[in-house]
Amino acid sequence: MRILRAAGYRVMPWKNGGGTTTEIAVSPDGAGLDDFDWRVSMARVETSGPFSSFAGIDRTLSVLEGEGIVLDVAGQPPTRLTAASVPLAFPGDVPTGAALIGGPITDLNVMTRRGRMAHSVERRPLSGEIRIAPRADTTLVLAVGAGVTLFTDDEASLGPFDTLMLDRDSPELGLRPVGRGLLFVIRLHRLAANH
Repeated sequence: MRILRAAGYRVMPWKNGGGTTTEIAVSPDGAGLDDFDWRVSMARVETSGPFSSFAGIDRTLSVLEGEGIVLDVAGQPPTRLTAASVPLAFPGDVPTGAALIGGPITDLNVMTRRGRMAHSVERRPLSGEIRIAPRADTTLVLAVGAGVTLFTDDEASLGPFDTLMLDRDSPELGLRPVGRGLLFVIRLHRLAANH
């Protein structure tokens, strides 16, 4: 179990140069945009426009702050995505545009390399005690809008936008909210090699 603090995240330019991304975690460590197996990041989107294209990547987008966006993924009807919406999965290598609904947003972006990794993103309101069972190779738990206290030996805690990283062997965890907010539970699975 590791706690990744928001203050330590890496900030880097978008692939298309249109903004900045705050990288929460990437695998392998230090991987760039062309050679990661998986990547979890947050972005501040200030203007409407096209998304960067990522060949061979599957992505899931969630709105964390702001009014939201309308996402236009080629081949699909436009989707209105707000902070109350379930996370939206789509291929990262089809033409995609986004129109802001009412001002800038912050989004959560989970990307995995198709054929090598798969992922799921679950949005959970922070209310009462929450149990997290790390069933995936890697599980990330991101606190949004509030903090959480972990039921562990040392009563560790997460502040807003801190992330808990668990591997498959981590014990089930209990989390207690500190304020009102959301948890995003990201499960990353390595796929068996095809022979």
